[in-house]
Amino acid sequence: MATQIDDEQVIEALRLVYDPELGVNIVDLGLVYGLDIDDGGNIEVIMTLTSMGCPLGPVIERDVKSVVGTLPGVKNTKMTLTFTPPWDPSRMTEDARMELGYWG
Repeated sequence: MATQIDDEQVIEALRLVYDPELGVNIVDLGLVYGLDIDDGGNIEVIMTLTSMGCPLGPVIERDVKSVVGTLPGVKNTKMTLTFTPPWDPSRMTEDARMELGYWG
């Protein structure tokens, strides 16, 4: 029987993925919009990037797949990009705002 993976385990793993330009993890940046976890160990991470033309999107995707793929019971990891709704700084946690010096 496969190990059941929950959202919190995946979110904690995703905290290890950093936006290389900003140096803040993708969870605190508010880039992760949702998760789809099935009973077979397949995980889809629905997320966005800070901009549509972000040149580091492939690096972030590689890191997402790498960290989530190390969780016990994970068979496949897929990252789906969406820009609806578009990301804006209001999605960041207070910690991320403080780290980046954003007071807007």
